[in-house]
Amino acid sequence: MGIVRPIVLAFIVSGLTIPARGASEQGPTVTIETEYLMTLEAPLDPAQPVGQRVIVNVPAGGAIHGPKINGTLIPPAGDWLVPMPDGSLRLDVRGTIKTDDGELIFVEYNGVIVSSKEVMDRFNKGEVITSKDEYFVIAPRFTTASKKYEWINQLQAVGKMVTIQRNKEITYDIFAVR
Repeated sequence: MGIVRPIVLAFIVSGLTIPARGASEQGPTVTIETEYLMTLEAPLDPAQPVGQRVIVNVPAGGAIHGPKINGTLIPPAGDWLVPMPDGSLRLDVRGTIKTDDGELIFVEYNGVIVSSKEVMDRFNKGEVITSKDEYFVIAPRFTTASKKYEWINQLQAVGKMVTIQRNKEITYDIFAVR
């Protein structure tokens, strides 16, 4: 402590200054890269309000397509939405992927949806909503006992809604964070 002060004083007295930089001035110290993992298409049953939550059953029939994983969604699967006081929605989704070669992968994700009143009105009328219409981002995690797919246990993924249509279907593009 005694050595630091004279050094700082020496810089100030000599006309040299040590720039004070906050975190926002420094910017990030790392970057995040992503790699396309899959597209997930899931059918949606009608939403059911239950207290402060809205539950959406995800019936069988969804599809997963990707360079390393292909399969279908199998029941049970569901989405528990929590409306927030500011009008946004928080997601809590769980489901199981059965790969084309018979392996099981559990998927769970949280996320955030932010829509304008106009977009929600269009959604409620049954129009197709796209990623350009609203902020709809997810953070999937995967769990499997499969040796072939054990690499997916070690990933954190991010995804974005591509399209959604009320009581019909939702499509996400999902990326591994590298």
